[in-house]
Amino acid sequence: QDRVYKAARSGFEIPDLSLPEMVDGPRLDRRLNLLGLVDEQRQKLNMAAQGGGIDQLRQKAVSLLVDSRVRKAFDLKSAPKAALEQYGDNAFGWSCLMAARLVEAGVGLVQVNLGNNETWDTHGNAFPHLKNKLYPPTDRALAALLVDLAERGLLDSTLVAVAGEFGRTPKISQLPEHYKLPGRDHWGAAQSILLAGGGVQGGRVIGSTDKHGAYPSTDPQTPENFAATLYESLGIAKEAHWQDAQNRPNFVYHGEPIRGLN
Repeated sequence: QDRVYKAARSGFEIPDLSLPEMVDGPRLDRRLNLLGLVDEQRQKLNMAAQGGGIDQLRQKAVSLLVDSRVRKAFDLKSAPKAALEQYGDNAFGWSCLMAARLVEAGVGLVQVNLGNNETWDTHGNAFPHLKNKLYPPTDRALAALLVDLAERGLLDSTLVAVAGEFGRTPKISQLPEHYKLPGRDHWGAAQSILLAGGGVQGGRVIGSTDKHGAYPSTDPQTPENFAATLYESLGIAKEAHWQDAQNRPNFVYHGEPIRGLN
């Protein structure tokens, strides 16, 4: 099993951070020169403002290919064995380790998805799947991430959020035509999220549901409030907006940050 994990890890790479085999350095330079010509034509068409923005985005994308800090963050081959064991030798653990390295390198926003081809969409076979496939790597990697960020002195300035798109039905469902064992379907009325770091004081619960876990009963929050909490932690003020073609303001977010976290 250890050989299987090592083989899998050796092939576990983030796409689009290295050049394809058929694109060498000179060919990349020619492509960038071609982009420069396109931008020049755009500027001649009196679109200098948009062109400037595209220039910045392109430069950021190219910098990913040459920034040694980014490449080091994604390089698991040089990761200490102790770190790999701490996070768990699986795709989710490796991804969380990469996330900690990216935060340390100065990346402002990092998203990690549960890997290993697993899914939280547990319409059937839910309980053995959760117990054996989903909870163990999540528990181990998340705990390791929080400890690692704290030891690096980054946890207080990094908000860690664990959430999905929705909750699961309070009632167990049976879909015998698809699954041997029961599960739970999609449920939009209530769900739980976890927040840590970023000034959040642990050990507290905000809000509650009714006795069935179906609907909020106290201190209900909304997806907009959750998004506002993330935006606020990124330093984006509630007044932040952009102007559309008719010069109308479009605000980045409309909810209110969740209070009582710190």
